[in-house]
Amino acid sequence: MGRPEKKSKAKKSGIRRLFTWKKLLGTFFVACLLGIGALGAVYVMVPVPTANAEATMQSNIYKYANGKILARTGKINREIVGLEKIPEKVQKAFVAAENKTFYKDNGVDIKGTTRAAWNTLTGQGKQGGSTITQQYVKNFYLSQDQTATRKLKEMVIAIKVDQQMQKSDILAGYMNTSYYGRSAYGIQAAARAYYGVDATQLTTAQGAYLASLLQAPNQYDWTSASTTGRKLVEERWNYVLDNMVGEGWLTQAERAGMKFPVPQKPKPAPGMEGQTGYIVEAANQELMRQGVSEEDIKAGGWTITLNIDEKRQKDLVKAVDRQLEAKLDRKGDAKDATVQAGATSVDPKTGAVVAMYGGVGATEHWMSNATRRDYQPASTFKPIVLASALDNKAETQGGWDIGLGTTYSGNSKRPVVGSDIPFAPENEDDYSYGNVSVQRALNKSINSVFAQMIVDVTPSATKKTALALGMKDGPDFGETPAMSLGTMGASTLDMAGVYATLDNHGKKVTPTLVKAAAHKDRKAETIDAIGGQVISREAADTVTKGMQGVVQSGSGYRAAGNYAAAGKTGTSENNRSAWFVGYTPELVTAVGLFGEDSKGNQVTLTNTINEGRANGGRTPAQIWGDYTSSALDGGSNAQFDLETDNSYAVEPTGEPTRTEETTEAPTEEPTEEPTTASPEPTVTKDPTTAPPTPTEDPTTAPPTPTREPTTPPVTEEPTEEPTLKPPTSPATEPGPDPTEETVSEDTGTGRPQR
Repeated sequence: MGRPEKKSKAKKSGIRRLFTWKKLLGTFFVACLLGIGALGAVYVMVPVPTANAEATMQSNIYKYANGKILARTGKINREIVGLEKIPEKVQKAFVAAENKTFYKDNGVDIKGTTRAAWNTLTGQGKQGGSTITQQYVKNFYLSQDQTATRKLKEMVIAIKVDQQMQKSDILAGYMNTSYYGRSAYGIQAAARAYYGVDATQLTTAQGAYLASLLQAPNQYDWTSASTTGRKLVEERWNYVLDNMVGEGWLTQAERAGMKFPVPQKPKPAPGMEGQTGYIVEAANQELMRQGVSEEDIKAGGWTITLNIDEKRQKDLVKAVDRQLEAKLDRKGDAKDATVQAGATSVDPKTGAVVAMYGGVGATEHWMSNATRRDYQPASTFKPIVLASALDNKAETQGGWDIGLGTTYSGNSKRPVVGSDIPFAPENEDDYSYGNVSVQRALNKSINSVFAQMIVDVTPSATKKTALALGMKDGPDFGETPAMSLGTMGASTLDMAGVYATLDNHGKKVTPTLVKAAAHKDRKAETIDAIGGQVISREAADTVTKGMQGVVQSGSGYRAAGNYAAAGKTGTSENNRSAWFVGYTPELVTAVGLFGEDSKGNQVTLTNTINEGRANGGRTPAQIWGDYTSSALDGGSNAQFDLETDNSYAVEPTGEPTRTEETTEAPTEEPTEEPTTASPEPTVTKDPTTAPPTPTEDPTTAPPTPTREPTTPPVTEEPTEEPTLKPPTSPATEPGPDPTEETVSEDTGTGRPQR
């Protein structure tokens, strides 16, 4: 009976020898050493990775000049801001909500992280427990997966990050990478989404709510939360504020005075519809011209403040809607659908682009009609010819200085004199005006006069002036007499800049859309909109005086309003484009209509917006006048401060005659011509020979030739004469009879009338 007892004792003794406390303690220490070694190996082997793609993604913010957001672009609604832009108590609210020991710990909470990892492994649900540093690491470097491997990496990287970065940088990174709901990533986007303010303007109470959101962004969004959700987030908000008091970051008195800050209802982020897409693209193009790469813009993070005036932008859209879109049937009429409108409005004193119209909508017609350069500016180029003549002190073929009172032949199809390139343009409806002053030629937009004038000043000098004023060179900008009719390509942005320079007394104005562009750590160079003197003040101001006549009693009379204005109409070859470009002392605006079919081909505007030609003196001038009146709040008392050449802007007496064989003068004169640059009729005289000399007797008026018509009889009724009473300004001051001092019709030049 004793043997079994001995065996049992022997067995127990063997177990004791195998599992002695010394062996167990040794095993524990070995396990600890192995664990520490493993952790050490992991620490060495796990590097701090580069940021994940989404962590660095930001949106670009585009603002009106008044600071209101126009648009936000990019896949991620995030704008990174520095900690210095976030109120200190808002910063402390986030620490109080998530990690009160943040400023003291080494980046990890071993107890909390271990508990969270164990619960995740044992299937008890995904748990938190991470420090702010760990959450920043998860957001910035890792994925959102809740796995043991990812948790281990998170902890190791958090320790390293805590050693390498300042606590302030970690906190800023955490606040900028966290998701707050409402598609808002980062504190700046969240501040705008929930309270409509920048992060700099957040109150402590609002900051505490945003900090509370991070626990359950969708569940805690007040406007969509259930009764339970609202109760929970309010409890969380109180918890955050109480922690702030406990840490000494908020006084009890401040805490007692706070009320729960109910956030605003969600608002959709501005899209690219309407004019927004056109403006954003134009702004991006301007930034790229200033050296910002396309990749940099696409990467996001830019806050781009535009010069666009919110009110004037709306005024421009309304003017186009009233004067054009309301009169078209785009869906039911194929011809109406071909009409495209574009416009650019500029402050001539600053160069700021205050309004821009690109078309019916950027999501419907992708090409911006405000910036496209594939249509001719037509007769809006004629003031540039005059400006070049004045600035270069050019003379007529008869040797007289060119000014507003200088007499030219206004006969249709009159061959130019003094050019190696034959050119004899037709006036509108083939009308011949006889001898006219430059002022009248400007008012009536007489092709033959400016064709001769560009020969007198030379096409090369005129092109040089045009480029100096702001036009862009191109293969279609040939140095020929036909250039006088605006046969090159130009945009409304270009023409607004040219006329702004004239309005600014000859000092260069470069239209500028971007007021400021800033990234988190840098700023983009912006355009110096106001430059030096490119033509003399006298030349610029004399052109302005001449173009006042166009608005007061010429082809642009529909643009007149309760303001001083100067401008010029234009209608291109085959009526493919129609323009009005004009200005007041405070505002310059270029309006263009363009004929374009569904395939993008240029087509005529005839019989679209109105019966017959859609010339610049009609709808473009009406849009311009409607917009300008609204933009100037009904009108303005501002007057042009002009220093001119002191010549009278003569309006010759006498009726024009047609080139058809008739002695009966028409009852109405055209107010504008199509600037047909071709075909150029053959001239029988040798173009290399010297022009004929003026007649001996300058008092004899030349006869008007009766040339056989080369085109079918005109069936369209000419545009009606203006009914406005001509003002008594210098632009229309009466002068002597034009027949008092003239030269023969062959030379088409005359003595200036003073």
